[in-house]
Amino acid sequence: MNECPHVDALPHPEPAPLSETCLECLAVGSHPVQLRLCLVCGHVGCCDSSPYKHATEHHKETGHPVMRTFEPGESWRWCFVDTRLV
Repeated sequence: MNECPHVDALPHPEPAPLSETCLECLAVGSHPVQLRLCLVCGHVGCCDSSPYKHATEHHKETGHPVMRTFEPGESWRWCFVDTRLV
């Protein structure tokens, strides 16, 4: 996995999750498929396999570039700006 310039700009330590699930999914009565954690602010949103794609929507609304999986046993990160694993 290659680094991108957005990784160096992330806060250290990484932000604490603001919730344990996608609150936007709960609000509309949907169920997230998998969860993603914003590494800028700690927002937890659902993945693009979920009906509402709240993690991607969070990036579009805020410009926060990097998220990571919020699934047990996984550790990959994705940069929305560079469209690659980082």
